[in-house]
Order: sequence, then structure tokens, then C-alpha cells
Amino acid sequence: MMKFITKTIYLQFIACAKNAWLQMNKPELKDMFALSDFDRSLVAKGNLVESWAQKLFPRGVLISEFGETARAATVERLAKKEPVIFQASFTSGRFLARNDVLEYDSRNDVWNLYEIKGTNTLDENENSPDHIEDVAFQVAVLEDNGLKLGKIYIIHLNKEYVREDDISVDELFIKEDVSREVRERLEATRIKMGSAAEILWEKDEKAVACLCLYSARSNHCSTFSYSHPEIPEYSVHDLSRIGASKSKLTELVDAKIYELGEIPDSFKLTAVQRNQVFVHKTQKPLIDSSAIGKEIGSLSYPLYFLDYETYPSAIPLFKGFRPYQQVPFQFSLHVLKDPQAEPEHFEYLHAENTDPSEKIIANLKKYIVPRGHVIVWNKRFEKGINAQLAERHPEAASFLNDLNERIYDLMEIFQKQLYVHPGFRGRVSIKKVLPVLVPSLSYQDLEIKEGGAAMEAWHDMVFGDKTRTEKQAAIRNLLKYCGLDTYAMYLIWRELAKLAAY
Repeated sequence: MMKFITKTIYLQFIACAKNAWLQMNKPELKDMFALSDFDRSLVAKGNLVESWAQKLFPRGVLISEFGETARAATVERLAKKEPVIFQASFTSGRFLARNDVLEYDSRNDVWNLYEIKGTNTLDENENSPDHIEDVAFQVAVLEDNGLKLGKIYIIHLNKEYVREDDISVDELFIKEDVSREVRERLEATRIKMGSAAEILWEKDEKAVACLCLYSARSNHCSTFSYSHPEIPEYSVHDLSRIGASKSKLTELVDAKIYELGEIPDSFKLTAVQRNQVFVHKTQKPLIDSSAIGKEIGSLSYPLYFLDYETYPSAIPLFKGFRPYQQVPFQFSLHVLKDPQAEPEHFEYLHAENTDPSEKIIANLKKYIVPRGHVIVWNKRFEKGINAQLAERHPEAASFLNDLNERIYDLMEIFQKQLYVHPGFRGRVSIKKVLPVLVPSLSYQDLEIKEGGAAMEAWHDMVFGDKTRTEKQAAIRNLLKYCGLDTYAMYLIWRELAKLAAY
């Protein structure tokens, strides 16, 4: 059976030719291409968005078959000039394209092409998908089949849409005409497709290079460790914000300097990067106890260690929400009345398929009095949730705005470089800091270990087909995970207070 270059493989090729080559030619590496929980969540959200966007075309017919059967069905539907075809399938040489929507324009005897995206904007940056390249690939394959195309659109979510009782599909989505952008890109895309057809059928693996060597760790392909076994697990690619200064990384890589300990003292780095390299070389932390003491000493009691868990639904779940707006479904709160007290723990988890907002607010009001600092990790997130709750529930705005005025971000002690440890590896997330300051506490024994898994567990519990036993297990696991987040903050605060002798 002939292997085709799908749109997915082609876009992988654009990002990293070696990664795409390995996926097509090294089946023994299939585990390296397994989707993460986060990736599976993105796929599920994309499928959900597509099913809703199809409602814009009520006369559409779906080609559900695959392979040769799908292509035969496509030819049949095209010949009948069906008003709208979902998932039409075309091949051209070594390329295969399936289209989200083809709409027949009988007046001009052409087909309009629509690509559905699960994003709420077409604005692109370095880390966002290239939607125009995606569509240009499809156009090239369709036109090679002799299909006369008219307008080319990308359908995406309307970020300004606010759900009422029922969802208005026409308001939920925006159809954006990208015909000009695609036509301007098409020739360059065809050239890249030609390169892909040549390189991905190359027999000699050594002839294909992985250039992710020149990118920061977060932008590495899934097979980076296979292609570059010489790169240590913790390397110059992990320098803080090294992706923002590619010339530095290029200089280090070209000099074959991969280990942080090999970076010359004379090499130009930011202050944060210098500290990261220094603690790695010396294996000793940098701690400004006096400055930490001032931070800790500025906090007033009671201290409230607060953490939210949220779900960002592409299609708004409840009235008053926008696409991808976070739905706060749970919070954990550890309350410390004075420095010598033991923390008290309070929590709330919304386990019904209704808007949790009012009960979240009501329960927060039960446990938080109008004095004392609210301790969080990454205040931008928690303050954003409070602001959105206040927007939807103006009757509680005074309480929520007051919470935001009293928020203190514990992460900032590490962002300000008041405490730098080799074990942080240049990061300041709670899951990097906790094992260093409180090694006895760990997320590893939990069923839910990170926020992405928590939000999917909640959604599956509330909207999935779960038994009573499965739902109770999910509740236990969610409470344990969120509770550990705030307890971890308390223990980190305690260790910092000890360092500052406060």
C-alpha cells in the first residue's frame, strides 16, 4: 500500500524534515510520536469545533470512508455537484489531502474551500500553526486534480462571542477570506512540497538533518533525542529564554558547546542566564536571605494559599462564557492564621454539569475574610479568573476585586532571582521548585499529576458517560491534586520563612 504525504506530515516536514522522515520511514520509533494527554485534548477540541462548524452548512454530506473508497466517493459527489461536501479526499502524486468543507458555487461553476480551525484568531506568532501554509497545501493538491476553486476561507471561533442560553452558530464562528494570502503563498508551497516529496523518500537517513539543534528545548521535535544523542538532557537549549536570542544558541551550537558547564565565563548572557549557569557550574544555590525576608515580612495574616483548577472549553459550556474562556470548577485553600499556627484546609469541587461560578464565589466568601494576603503561584492566572468571575457576577465584584488587590505571587521570589538553585534548571514552576525545597512532597504518587490532566478528568467526569464509582474516584483524585498544589505553596513559604529567619 502506497504511503502518502498527508497535510499533517507535510507540516511536520516544514517544522523538522528529519522528524517527518522518521515518522514515515522508522515504524519502530512509533512510541516517540504517541500523542500526549495535552495533544489528545487538542485533537478532541478540534473535532468538537469541526462538528459545530459543520452546522453552518446544513446541506452538507459527509464522506466517512477512508483510502481508495473515500477518493471514489469524492469523485462521485463532485460529479453530482453536491451543494456541500465534508471530508472530500484527493491525491496528487505522493500527496493526500482531506478537506473540511467544499461548497459548490453553481453561479460561477467553482468550488469554495473552507478550512475549520479550533483557534479563536488567525493572528500568528512563532509558536502558532501556519494556517495559510496548511490551506495552500490543500489548494495545490485540489488544483492538481483539475478542481476549479473559487474563494478560500478559514473558519475560526469568534473570540468576542458570548454564549446566551443557546449557542448561535452563526455568531460563534467567523469566516475569513484568505484567498489572496493563499494565492500569494502557493508557488512557494509547491516548491516546498517538491522538496518534501524528494526528501521523505530519501533512503539514506544520514542525508536528512534535524535542525532543531538550533531551537530552544520547547521547540524541539518529538525525535530530538534520537537524532541528537550527543545532547545532554539538560543543555544550553534549556537556558532561560534562549529562544528569544537565537544568535546566542547558534553560536554555542556551532562551537559544539552543549553542556552548561562548558559555556565560557566570557560568553555574553543575560543576568538570569548567568545565574543559571553559575549555580550549575558550582552546584551551589544563590540565596538572598535578606531580600526574601523583606518579601515574607511584608505579608499580613491570615495568609490564604489559593489555587484554581479550570477548563478552557473551545465551545462555551455555559451562558456568559466566550470560546476558550476558563471555567473555574475547583479551588483549594490553605489558611494560615499566624506564623506559629498549622494551616487549615478548605476546598470546593463542582461535580455537576452546570456553571460552577456562583458556588465557587459563595464558597470563597465562606472562608476568606477582608484582611490578609492571598498567596498564589502565577498571579496573572488567578487574578484573571477573579476578574472574569467579577465580570459575569457584578454583585460579587467588590469581593473579587478585593481578593485581587491582596494577591501576592510566591513565584516572584524565584523570578526575581532571590533564590536560584541548580535543581530548578532555569525554571520557576512549582513542580520545579517543590522537589528542591520540599523533597519529601511529590506529585508522582497521584493519579492526576498536572493541570492538563485535571481539567480533562473534570470534563470527562461531568460530561462523559461515567459510572457512579468512576465519578467518585475522579472526585477523590481531583481533590488530592488541587489540595497538594496549595499545601505545596504553604510548605515552600515555610522553607523561605526559615531561610529568612522570619
